[in-house]
Amino acid sequence: MIVLGIESSCDETSAAVVKDGRVLLSNVVNSQVDIHAEYGGVVPEVAARSHIEVINPVIRQALREANVTWDDIDAIAVAYAPGLIGSLLVGVLATRTLAELHNKPLYPVHHVEGHIYANFITDSTNPELKLPSKQPTFPMLALAVSGLHSQLMIFEDHGNYRLLGDTLDDAVGEAFDKVARMLGLPYPGGPSITTAALTGNPKAYSLPKAKLSNPYEFSFSGLKTAVLRAIQREVGVDHTFPSHKLAERLNDVQRADFAASFQYTAVKTLVDATVKAVEEFQPASVVIAGGVAANSELRRQLSERLPLPIEYAPISLCTDNGAMIAALGYYHAQVIEPTPVDNVTVRPSLSMLDTVWNKA
Repeated sequence: MIVLGIESSCDETSAAVVKDGRVLLSNVVNSQVDIHAEYGGVVPEVAARSHIEVINPVIRQALREANVTWDDIDAIAVAYAPGLIGSLLVGVLATRTLAELHNKPLYPVHHVEGHIYANFITDSTNPELKLPSKQPTFPMLALAVSGLHSQLMIFEDHGNYRLLGDTLDDAVGEAFDKVARMLGLPYPGGPSITTAALTGNPKAYSLPKAKLSNPYEFSFSGLKTAVLRAIQREVGVDHTFPSHKLAERLNDVQRADFAASFQYTAVKTLVDATVKAVEEFQPASVVIAGGVAANSELRRQLSERLPLPIEYAPISLCTDNGAMIAALGYYHAQVIEPTPVDNVTVRPSLSMLDTVWNKA
């Protein structure tokens, strides 16, 4: 079964073609990161306009690179939740039109769950793309970490999962962006902090981990504030000093040490919860997903501390992409009926626990 996947939930416009939920035939991504870097974050109206400009060329390129025509496409999957409403609308309306025009079954899928299913792609027509050697097995523990999400979930099977813990405030990716801004590092914060941390000392500053009653929940607001207070102490100002002016008082060594110390503590928070969940639930496999899954320190700590082997999706499949949407769409098609075109609407705040797929 060949599925076309379309992703436009935030600031990447992407289309991909995947066969049988595991073979990547093409994956085209148009990133807006350079546009939004000027503003220090994603501007929703700008993102939506950019999606409108490029979505049709991106889809055509994905079909061309996969060497398929519309006659070869068996179904279309689209991210309809969660995300920026304007961005989601562009992808959903384009997909509805194409499904109607070409008479293809349509599967709306959840963006965060799509990130998890990037780990099910194990083969590609691109021999240079390093993919996991085999698909995850159930029960599967999934850590989904990005700019908006920090969640631990246990999957008993496709479409059968439950949430162990979520973030109570900032998601880890959001915390990376905010700390990067304090340090005067460019957007997006994750890659910037990782790069700066390469020359820093992760033990230079002692930063706290949140203590929560549920060991699988996350909180990064306190860590972010702790970094702010530590920077203020380091440069000799009090809490009334404007945070946006702190960076100019830091030297390169201090900046690198703060980046390394923050990254180490944020990642340790994620890894501690993941290791505890492995000990309690004894999953057959563990996967990480989302933009922060590309973080090298997260991969290092997990590989060192997990009692079972873990394989990682390539960086190109950790950030937003159509391949993960197409892969998930294939598994939807195995267990549920396609959604009538007119019934597909955007759900910007929909929880994974409320999808039709999870209730099938």
